[in-house]
This record gives sequence, structure tokens and C-alpha cells, in this order.
Amino acid sequence: MSGRKETVLDLAKFVDKGVQVKLTGGRQVTGTLKGYDQLLNLVLDEAVEFEREQDDPLKLSGKTRQLGLIVCRGTAVMLVSPTDGTDEIANPFQSDGA
Repeated sequence: MSGRKETVLDLAKFVDKGVQVKLTGGRQVTGTLKGYDQLLNLVLDEAVEFEREQDDPLKLSGKTRQLGLIVCRGTAVMLVSPTDGTDEIANPFQSDGA
């Protein structure tokens, strides 16, 4: 075994493809992954931020903000997922009457 640490995530397969990134603090952005490093710093192009409701920060407001080329600091990255092949579904644990 070499002395080099390998990351758990293999982000190489997502380079030049669309990804969704959730960050600490509740921010959520999508864009094209252009690069990354071993600390999980991500470079996204054509990035779009999804704004949240002011009353309920857990809900998306439907508004977006164009960011362009951005760097997401690795310490703030909570989740990276591909945008292709994923769909948002209703919460099966939330009852309609609540």
C-alpha cells in the first residue's frame, strides 16, 4: 500500500458534467464540474445558486442566482451528486394533513 491517501469520492468521472453541490449553511448550487483537489475544493462553471425562503431556510424559494465560475471550498462541501439521472420526489414521510 502506498503512503498516498486516496479520497473516498472519485470525482474524475464527473469532470465536465453537471453536478449539484450542497454546502454547509444550507446553500445549494449546480454547475459543470471543471476541477477538484484532494481537499474537495471544487471549481464549478456556469454555477447557479438556488435561493431559500427567508421564513423557512429549509425550503427552496424557486428563485435562482447566476454565479458563473466559482470555487466551493472543500470544508464547506457536504454533498456532491450528478444532475443527470436524478429526480426530486415528494417526501414519503411527510403527511399531507400536517
